[in-house]
Amino acid sequence: MVRNKVGEKMLVLGLTGNIGCGKSSVSTIFMNHGIEIVDADIVARHIFEDLDLLNKVFSTFGETIKNEDGSLNRKALGNIVFNDDEKLIALNNLTHPKIKENILKKVEEYKTQGKKIVAIDAALLIEDNYLPYIDKLILVTCKKDIQIKRIIARDNCTEKEAISRINSQMSQEDKAKFADYIIDNSGSFENLEQQVLEIISVLQGE
Repeated sequence: MVRNKVGEKMLVLGLTGNIGCGKSSVSTIFMNHGIEIVDADIVARHIFEDLDLLNKVFSTFGETIKNEDGSLNRKALGNIVFNDDEKLIALNNLTHPKIKENILKKVEEYKTQGKKIVAIDAALLIEDNYLPYIDKLILVTCKKDIQIKRIIARDNCTEKEAISRINSQMSQEDKAKFADYIIDNSGSFENLEQQVLEIISVLQGE
């Protein structure tokens, strides 16, 4: 736990959950109740504004991923890495350290602003070793059949594709071993919100 600029302890939360479990819904509830969110997906979208990193990606993956104006052709890069595990690992090795650096910088900014609670929202929070930087880990889970239905509806994919995406991630059971709080998002939004508000109440009392 770090201290913010007014000398109070700032609680750093980790918020994670597998595909289709509704992590973003929990993130929204947090934001609606005054908790700042550092969203790893948003940070990752801006990662290639760093020209040094962009040039490293071009030199690694070739000119075919460069648009005429010198910007990154994300679709072309995606086509390369998502059909080749080794190239995906190579891309992650380039981008993930910069994403983590920018996330931790955002957390520091909130600390200097005197915020009391900040949450890092990241799907790969455990896998990318953010645990040393957080005080409490919140895991969003749901039943597998519901998870599959949500992925099919959201991504317009087949059941087989949905299951493949689930199986490519660290299991909910393994992630639960690291969690301080587990939110079951198998039911209604009202039930989800109630669980989140109970956790917020506990955290604000710490």
